[in-house]
Formats: sequence, structure tokens, C-alpha cells
Amino acid sequence: MTPQLRAPRPEDEAALRRLHAQFQQEAFDFLLADGDHWDSILAEIDRQSRGVDLPPGRVRAEFLVAEAGGVIVGRTSIRYALTDFLREVGGHVGYAVAPEFRRRGHATEILRLSVERLAGAGVDRVLVTCDDTNLGSIRTIERCGGVLEDVRDVGGSVPKRRYWIEAAGAGQSLN
Repeated sequence: MTPQLRAPRPEDEAALRRLHAQFQQEAFDFLLADGDHWDSILAEIDRQSRGVDLPPGRVRAEFLVAEAGGVIVGRTSIRYALTDFLREVGGHVGYAVAPEFRRRGHATEILRLSVERLAGAGVDRVLVTCDDTNLGSIRTIERCGGVLEDVRDVGGSVPKRRYWIEAAGAGQSLN
């Protein structure tokens, strides 16, 4: 089944905390926060999605889960503007697919839907980054039309590949 993006709900807590713990083994924060009360996490997600009372250096961002066949298979963070940090490292979109759901096309669809949302908000070019060693993300980004701008050293970490996707083509079928 093709994933759909939606806001997390109160009943998603157990599934999302399980995925968060699973991704911690990969040194990746699946959720925005860990250990907080679930209601507080949902309130923070809602506040950020509306761009209300953002701390300095933060931009309006949506945290959405990707659900396929009634199961959460991944998530995306969609940032509607770029700070200096996001321009270097994070990009407009950060997505993840649970290990048991990888290699099924979910990442491609999650990224495509994320770019489509940005296009709908008036973002013409979408920056997506990934680790230089992440072959799955490299393939996903390129499948979604990503054009490599460069690979940058980010100081003490794996170099980051920086891709631009023309958002106008987000609704077109993928290769």
C-alpha cells in the first residue's frame, strides 16, 4: 500500500515511541523529543506546524507520520524555510522509514509527498540532504528528481550530500 502523510494522533504514542527507540540504535531521532509527556509532544508538533511561538533559529515545520494499510511505516519533517544550519545540513525535508518497511518504495513516496506539500506552500526548490554513505537515501532522492549540488564536510561527521529538487515537478510520476 502507498503511504499517506498525516499528523500524529494521541493513539499513535506506543507505535511512535517504539519506532523512536528503534531509530536510536541508528543514532537517529525519530521523534522531536523523547521522554516528554505525549500530550506535550503533540502540542509542540502542532505549534511548530502553525509556526507559532517558535524559538530563535527555528522555522515553521510539520512533523507527519507516514501510514500505509493502517500501520505507521515512517515519518517526515517538512521545513518551510531554511536557516543557515538547514541550508548546510538538514534541508527542507528529513524523512525516515522503519527498517522492516524499507525497500518497498515508501521512502520515495514519503519524499514525493513532502516535496508536493512544499510546492503547495510556494517553495520552488527543495533542498534534501543525506549522509554520503546512505545509498538508500541517495537512490530515493535521485529517484525523486534530486540533482546533486555538492558533498560537504560537516565537521566530525559523515559528509553530507546536498540535492535540489524542483518542486514544480513533485506531482509527476517517478522513474
